[in-house]
Amino acid sequence: MENLVVFAVDHAKCLNVDYAEARFQSDIRESIILKNGVLEASVLEEERGLSIRVTVEGSLGFASTNILTKRSVKESVKQAFKIARAASKVLSKGVSIGEGDLGNEKIEVKPRVKFCNVDLESRVNLMKEADEQAISSATKTHVKIPARFLTLDSWNTEKIVVTSDGANVFSVMPRAALFTLLTAYHPQKGVVQRSFNLGETGGWEVVEKWNLPKLFSEETYSLSKILLEAEKAPEGEMDVVLGPEVVGIVSHESCGHPSEADRILGREAAQAGETYLKMESFGLRIGSPHVNVVDDPTVRGSFGFYRYDEEGVRARKRILVKEGVINEFLHNRETASVFSVWSNGSSRAVSYNREPIVRMANTFFEPGDHKKEELIEGVKEGVYIKNFMEWNIDDRRFNQRYVGLEAYRIEKGELKGRVKNPVLETTTVGLWSAVDAAGEDLEFQAAYCGKGDPMQGIPVWTGGPHLRLRKAKIYSM
Repeated sequence: MENLVVFAVDHAKCLNVDYAEARFQSDIRESIILKNGVLEASVLEEERGLSIRVTVEGSLGFASTNILTKRSVKESVKQAFKIARAASKVLSKGVSIGEGDLGNEKIEVKPRVKFCNVDLESRVNLMKEADEQAISSATKTHVKIPARFLTLDSWNTEKIVVTSDGANVFSVMPRAALFTLLTAYHPQKGVVQRSFNLGETGGWEVVEKWNLPKLFSEETYSLSKILLEAEKAPEGEMDVVLGPEVVGIVSHESCGHPSEADRILGREAAQAGETYLKMESFGLRIGSPHVNVVDDPTVRGSFGFYRYDEEGVRARKRILVKEGVINEFLHNRETASVFSVWSNGSSRAVSYNREPIVRMANTFFEPGDHKKEELIEGVKEGVYIKNFMEWNIDDRRFNQRYVGLEAYRIEKGELKGRVKNPVLETTTVGLWSAVDAAGEDLEFQAAYCGKGDPMQGIPVWTGGPHLRLRKAKIYSM
């Protein structure tokens, strides 16, 4: 395929484009769906094709094909060229492709256990064992788990990216992912649900590491205790300790998305929303000095792992918020040129037929120096929210709301009884300004971040340590 990708770029050069970029991408994915202990579906799909992106007279053109012949690729190049040239006639302000640390390298993540070496029956049996453990654990507390939905995915992504200014990157990434939705029921106590994602870069060994039977036993036991024991949450202004799952989603939504440069420039306003940040927001304080949020694609084994982005730019750690101050935005080469900086490798696409756009990878709050117990001991009256049931945030990523699932009352530095669905309603600045200490632990959760039109759900990690907030406002549902 490399010869075909190079051919696409060379042909674009013959048309006198200002810049050309070609990408071959192949995705082979297997999904197993288990519903209430019964195998509902096993799906194997393959998607492969080539895309070409060019700039002509300050305008971008994008086209793709899944017919991998020189003739079809040549037609796609012409189509991208025609789109760019036509658009250039109506644009009041053109675009340009900025600088970046371009690569010429091959990156292959080699699994210890290849997915093809684990047969379908073994995979399904593991999922059924986890399902049985969920039922067994809940039965001990006289709670039923009537609805159980599991999806186990394994897929392999191969990419080749070549640009007219020198990038040539080949990569192979195997990934495994699990999505789960569990519903617990008690005739006197009602219903409670829990959903979560697991995901990593690697082979079947990462699925074995998750120990799904043990995990499902723990999750359903916790759901049962929430259903049976949780009492009304306290209300008012109080100290709050947030678990890593909550900290991760807050970091992703209120720091990661607002830092995407295409949002700041208004390009994503109609698709994924706007941002409270502006081009001149560097140095803006949004939190206390304890707040440090980064996005790092280079974390080994992470769900959002990559070494080079879809424009051939070397990935690196991006420090979005440093000691409570806006420090850096996420850029592709187009937005970087507007801000007069180099791209920091944030261009990603979910498929060969999707245009690369500015995306996160692994967004997380960096650890501090406190133990979890120390954070709790420092609270006289408050709430510990370990994980969340739901969350929402406005289009500008400023006003937000998080509803706890597993949560506890804190009295005189000790965890007491469980509380039901405490609601933390705040603003981005209000939440981060309330942080007075961060834990030394660091945990991650997998997710598919949605953005763009057509929608691109791309693998990411969210995460962080435990955090302590002072004088946050808590409501009860």
